[in-house]
Amino acid sequence: MKTNLLLSFHRIALILIGCFIFYVLWNLKGAMRDQTLDYFFSRSFITRMDAAEVSWSHAANSRSRLAEALTGPSLMIEADIVMRGRDPKEPIMAHPPDTDSDITLREWLEGVKEYGKGIKLDFKSMEAVSPSLVLLQEVLTEPYRPVWINADIFSGPGGQIGPLQRHTFLSVVTRLPSHTVLSLGWTTGWTAGTDNPGYSWDMVHMMEKICRDLKHPVTFPVRAALLAKSFSQLTWLLKQSDRYTLTVWTGHSDEFSLQDLLPYREEFATSRIYFDLPDSLRAQIISAQ
Repeated sequence: MKTNLLLSFHRIALILIGCFIFYVLWNLKGAMRDQTLDYFFSRSFITRMDAAEVSWSHAANSRSRLAEALTGPSLMIEADIVMRGRDPKEPIMAHPPDTDSDITLREWLEGVKEYGKGIKLDFKSMEAVSPSLVLLQEVLTEPYRPVWINADIFSGPGGQIGPLQRHTFLSVVTRLPSHTVLSLGWTTGWTAGTDNPGYSWDMVHMMEKICRDLKHPVTFPVRAALLAKSFSQLTWLLKQSDRYTLTVWTGHSDEFSLQDLLPYREEFATSRIYFDLPDSLRAQIISAQ
């Protein structure tokens, strides 16, 4: 009788331990998943958990461009950060080769915090990273706003500009809260009238190797004009973790078709691929589903 009772208690204890482990793992998994869509959906900014519904403003690197983005319909605001090229040395909103701006990062963040927009901060040099992240955590203290930190950390197809030093960059940004999205990409190039290569297996393998042990959600910004030649590589990469998403973007003169994008849309849940593309093309992508 006592033996049976002890066995029963033992089984119950194992079940409870198993449930506890499952609960912890489930919550850890949820904490690492990209919560951008949850934020916008909970505020009725999007109608469903579809990343293609997220709209974008770019190069909000001046007071006027920021005001336009904040009062416009876009949900995510992208801007570039460099260190001012003169005294006082501080992070400002500008894209190289510019080294000055009419708005500092602190002023930019103060303006953003009054609105429910998400932000994507794009770094082109390591010099601005550490002081910028200090300001970010000081000014934007709310825990759930979408905050994406972007940098190219590998050389990619046709890339001419050197990437940031990846280990140094990651050692800094991984100190940010776990809901922060790390947007980690490749330097790329595209030339009309030539045979532009896609993302190679070596490129995606190296990226996955450095991302697999990160505790943050990761999105991989990928160039739309290169997707047709990269389907096997990029779908493999996205399947390695549910923390991963893709963000499809385009250069001003790039050429590609809707049919280059739809196979990715068909392969994954609509929550896994963002389309940082003109609104008219995003509408076509959504209607093609």
